Amino acid sequence: MKTKYLTVLSFALLSACTVGPDYTRPAEPVSTHYDQAAENTLGPQRIELGGKIAGEWWSAFRSDKLGQVMHQAIDGSLDLAIADARIEQASEAVNSARGGLYPQVDFGAQLGRSRSDTGPAPSTASFYSVGPVVNFDLDIFGGTKRLIEQQGAQAEAEKRRADAAYLTLTGDVASQAILLASARAQIEAVQILLADDRRNLDLLRIAHQRGGIARPDVALAETQLAQDETLLPPLAQQRDAAKHALSVLAGKGPADWIAPDFDLADFTLPADLPVSLPSELAHDRPDILEAEAELHAASAAIGVATADMYPHLTLSGSLTQAAAGGSPFQAGTTLWSAASGLAGPIFHGGTLEADRRAAEDGYKASLAGYRRTVIRSLGQVADVLQAIGHDGQEYSAQERALDAAGTSLALNREGYKQGEIASLQVLDAERAYERALLGRIRARTAQYLDSVQLFVALGGNAAGTHS
Repeated sequence: MKTKYLTVLSFALLSACTVGPDYTRPAEPVSTHYDQAAENTLGPQRIELGGKIAGEWWSAFRSDKLGQVMHQAIDGSLDLAIADARIEQASEAVNSARGGLYPQVDFGAQLGRSRSDTGPAPSTASFYSVGPVVNFDLDIFGGTKRLIEQQGAQAEAEKRRADAAYLTLTGDVASQAILLASARAQIEAVQILLADDRRNLDLLRIAHQRGGIARPDVALAETQLAQDETLLPPLAQQRDAAKHALSVLAGKGPADWIAPDFDLADFTLPADLPVSLPSELAHDRPDILEAEAELHAASAAIGVATADMYPHLTLSGSLTQAAAGGSPFQAGTTLWSAASGLAGPIFHGGTLEADRRAAEDGYKASLAGYRRTVIRSLGQVADVLQAIGHDGQEYSAQERALDAAGTSLALNREGYKQGEIASLQVLDAERAYERALLGRIRARTAQYLDSVQLFVALGGNAAGTHS
């Protein structure tokens, strides 16, 4: 009995040995700022460094219509459906690997005939055997445990990829809705511009017929009208492409579901922009979390390759009902067996050592990839913060340009009524006003789009969506 207890204790101690490195999470970014100049830029949007995004990030735009389309896209997205299926697939891979920790019970049966030439005369007999067979790898060096760890890290990576798909989807929906609203606003402004062009052209033609102006002036107005008409097709294409994109994002064909018409008035520019600290970005961005999970899997792969270099201790047993004789269906004898086996590599031509070195190299590559993802994330946030500051400056300049163009148009129209200014000057003033109006629409669009990009760059609230 003492020998049996010592044997069991030895197995327990050996089973507690798990070779390979234990995973350690990489250090967080040491940076305390993204771009101090951008963070301190004064404008219509205030940067709250150290803030956290609360709730659904797109709610910052205060658009019920956007929220409805967003949820429809989340429910119907085929990208998210693919991501969810891959999460389930990865989870089953973990369950499959975990099964290696338990005894493997199989069933076997044999039925046949045999001939023997020994004895006075050759004899032929039937035989059969049937019963369960049990095999159990004690995993004394933790290879199976490391495999489970590796598969678990891969499953975590799939969850983070799904979070990234969710963030990309919501960012695309918001951007396309804003582009749709912008195209509609610009089309409306261009239509007003074209109406003014046509009205002024009619006036110039009348004046030319009466001898008040020369033909070149009429030709110039006709040229302006033709040039302004070229503005409409690209804007119509932008509008239609945005509608089609929203349909596709919602998992529908453009003919099966049409997105509602968005107007810029449907959105409110977020005045306060919460920006998490660089040290927190690694916990918020799905792509960083995915890179970390891949790093964890690469670390566990070293343990798997290391365990393959050590012996495997297995226990096996069987319980068989067997018989041999004239009839394969006669009563047989119950046989049982129990054994243990130890097998380990001696010479494999350097294959196992190469596999371990390859796993270590894979870990180094994953670590470099993780650091690259973090650095690029910091740069992306810094770029968007700068863009938001520049957007505010551009919008303010466009506002001043629109005010100045409006004043100039009013003065020119009054001067034309008084007979002090020629009609061509009024035409130029009207066109300058409409151009300034288009410029302001585009500047406001850039503010909305870059605000969306900031929420996406910060990870939105996607991290942990599929936890």
